[in-house]
Amino acid sequence: MSDAIRKVVGSALAEIIESARSGGPKVKVGLMAAGSELGPEELARGARLARETYGNVTPVMIGPRTPGFEELEWIETPDCEADVASTLEAALKDGRIAGAVALHFPFPLGVTTIGRVMTPGRGKAMILASTTGTSATIRGEAMLRNAVYGIATAKAMGIKDPTVGILNVDTAQPVFRALTHLKERGYPITFGASVRKDGGAVLRGNDILVGAVDVCVTDTLSGNVLMKMFSSFTTGGSYEATGWGYGPSCGEGWRNVVSIISRASGAPVIANALAYNASVIAGGLPDKVAAELAAARKAGLDDEIAALTPKAEVAEEVKAPPAEPTDDEVHGIDVLEIENAVKSLWKAGIYAESAMGCTGPVIKMPAKHVEKAKGILKENGYL
Repeated sequence: MSDAIRKVVGSALAEIIESARSGGPKVKVGLMAAGSELGPEELARGARLARETYGNVTPVMIGPRTPGFEELEWIETPDCEADVASTLEAALKDGRIAGAVALHFPFPLGVTTIGRVMTPGRGKAMILASTTGTSATIRGEAMLRNAVYGIATAKAMGIKDPTVGILNVDTAQPVFRALTHLKERGYPITFGASVRKDGGAVLRGNDILVGAVDVCVTDTLSGNVLMKMFSSFTTGGSYEATGWGYGPSCGEGWRNVVSIISRASGAPVIANALAYNASVIAGGLPDKVAAELAAARKAGLDDEIAALTPKAEVAEEVKAPPAEPTDDEVHGIDVLEIENAVKSLWKAGIYAESAMGCTGPVIKMPAKHVEKAKGILKENGYL
């Protein structure tokens, strides 16, 4: 056997042994090597930490070489963020890297990122769907898609049946209603429950702190705020010390797996983000997204999106019936729909008032009308 053949065989055997030790093949994930507010050394430290801690990832630094980190793999560029960004995109396109962790990326409309945080109440990891990008321009559609993308990401991470909850923000109730309809028509979704006494899949702040569900669905801006708070609440905000970053990108027809970190992300978060990216690549994230969308669409996703899209309404003057004592209330109506819901009861001759309870908006009314009112509200799509 020639020396050249021995070298090739030896290299192949070394790769097999390393793969067996690490539990599988390592995924090459690119990391922007410039642009952090904490300096290029922090980015390189994150890559080194990932290399030393996780067996599933080979970090590839993209940017100007940082002295002292020669053991890392590098794709060198000039010290210019535009050059770093364009080189990262080119490396993704030509297959030199399978995924990427970036401080910024030009995602098209329809693509969002699915973050992951460590919740402090019980030390439980929780997926936030979503944290950057824009899955849709209409809030309700965006949150509905975020739910599907969050489930796909959890499954790519190996969570076979993730529990799902919806953060109690504007449009939470209509989104929960839409997801319930999908479930009734065969889409396999498992709702989690609030840790509070009254339970339910619409989550409050307590639930976020304890990680009551595997996937927390929210709008992107709220998710972004939560991500920053969870990752830096022990450091005063200038250094993101915990969590997995803003997560990998998901979108209909989108194949690139690009994760986002912040310019304030510290080495521990950078290392986790690299491993998170490698895990969902190994788990086939783009295919998981396509499969979840197909299953949701089969269960009526497009109809639910249409129902969540605001429609121009002709103003109709509706007068309240004569006032009566209100000694009962109905929960579960979204704050953006509460006034129209009240008017639908007025049209039916039921006196009702909108109010704000401790868990969100409520409709107050006489107890004798509650059952009939619930039927009217369901018929009109408010419950």
